[in-house]
Amino acid sequence: MFIVTLRFSANKAEAARHMDGHNAWIRRGFGDGVFLLTGSLPGGAGGAVLAHNISRDDLDARLREDPFVAEKIVDADILEITPGRVDDRLAFLQG
Repeated sequence: MFIVTLRFSANKAEAARHMDGHNAWIRRGFGDGVFLLTGSLPGGAGGAVLAHNISRDDLDARLREDPFVAEKIVDADILEITPGRVDDRLAFLQG
């Protein structure tokens, strides 16, 4: 499982131009069953993605397909987590 933060860079002003492509990328991530959650970071700092059911290499490739990453509008930081103890509602993450 991965937590990805997408923090705006100095190129943030270009975000509006690529928002449709970024949103399509997010929809594809949910449609493929990889993204469990996306959301905004406080203060307009960027966004975050919770991803599972994907290897690190495949996640890196998927991130390169995000127009925000490709156009250097955001810097992606990836934190990998191996779930140990989880609430019963999240047991599927231990698979």
